[in-house]
Amino acid sequence: MSRIPEAARGACHDELRAAKHAPVPDHRWVHLERAHILSQPDLWPHTRNHVAMLTLAVRQRDRREALGQILRIVVAAPGSLSGRYPDGNTGRATVGLRQPMPLPADLQALLRARVA
Repeated sequence: MSRIPEAARGACHDELRAAKHAPVPDHRWVHLERAHILSQPDLWPHTRNHVAMLTLAVRQRDRREALGQILRIVVAAPGSLSGRYPDGNTGRATVGLRQPMPLPADLQALLRARVA
């Protein structure tokens, strides 16, 4: 059973699809960050999102981001399973693993069902 509300799960898939087809890397990162925020409660989507981030970092030859994503792939599963993940965290290597961040209003509305 999914730990993500159905609407948030659909939005997460939409963001991943948009990242794949975005014309420039900066736009890809924005979509992957939004997908990360939505995917954190669920093991597989969360891990898959970090794999997508790693793939983009490697394509950009961004060694720091790639190494950060490898670390995040390792800790994504336990974080999702235990419910210990920082809300709003974008998942980038430039952000601390446990650093909570403000949730964008549209994503907060999608995730609200999980809190209720």
